[in-house]
Amino acid sequence: MASIRLFFLSPTHLCCWVVWLLLSSSCSSPQKKSRQPSAAELALARQQQLHQDSLQADSVAKVHGELPGAILPESRIVAYYGNPLHKSMGILGQYPQDEMLRRLSEQIEEWEAADPKRPVRPALHLTAIIAQRDSGADGKYRASLPDSTIQRMIALGRQQHALVFLDVQVGLSTLPEELPRLAPYLRLPFVHLGIDPEFSMKSGRRPGTEVGEFDAQDVNYARRFLADIVSENHLPPKVLVVHRFRQDMVTNYQDIKTDPRVQIVMDMDGWGTPKIKRGSYRKFIKQQPVEFAGFKLFYKNDQRPGSRLMTPAEVAALDPKPLYIQYQ
Repeated sequence: MASIRLFFLSPTHLCCWVVWLLLSSSCSSPQKKSRQPSAAELALARQQQLHQDSLQADSVAKVHGELPGAILPESRIVAYYGNPLHKSMGILGQYPQDEMLRRLSEQIEEWEAADPKRPVRPALHLTAIIAQRDSGADGKYRASLPDSTIQRMIALGRQQHALVFLDVQVGLSTLPEELPRLAPYLRLPFVHLGIDPEFSMKSGRRPGTEVGEFDAQDVNYARRFLADIVSENHLPPKVLVVHRFRQDMVTNYQDIKTDPRVQIVMDMDGWGTPKIKRGSYRKFIKQQPVEFAGFKLFYKNDQRPGSRLMTPAEVAALDPKPLYIQYQ
């Protein structure tokens, strides 16, 4: 079937066109007094200048505010998180593969029962670049999973019709240094990205000694990186998960820019009692929204003495509704 491509002026080209139009109108007739641009023309130029870092999607059209193939908000993602090589880092690596998949399937059934009107997409969320206690040869306090392990999990995701998330803990490195090595995997339509401010150590201290941070500039870089991959490879929109459990983990959130090619999820990452988790969600997700909301549940830490694991029905009732759910 022949595809139909819709062509748009990119924001940069459109901004230049507006400036050219304004200049040509003032220069075409030397005898006439230079015309001042109208408020509408200035507003258009400012708007396009503001968004010039975000390429226009060149082969897709918006449908109901989202691009075709967008996962959110029509579906909810339920992910198992961890490192397949380490049992202590989460449910993804805690059990043998078949047992892990069985548990994920049962968890998804609970979500389908709690919110039957919203389809559930299973996901495997693995830490592909992991903060370390040792500095390593380059002093960046992070290490990558072997390519063979990442490829094995991507193959499992493909086999199970599951999404795959690659999570990045930069340590003393940066997103511009780390994300390019994941580009070959992110070119696959079902592979998405997570970034973890907790282990972004802008202070220069060792990961784990204090809580790190990302600024809006970091999140915007990850968004642009994914958006370019989407446009260059004609992919459906990517999901970008940003973990958060304290206000100072994401600074200048109001400067985070959205893009229809990248669906940004702010994921409430803290553990504790249901009361504590609801309070954190109100403070750091509801009061500082970006685009979509996420919620993390800990099979162990949420069930310490005096606490319990929140049910899917309880989490689904939160406002705004979390559309990305992660279990560790």
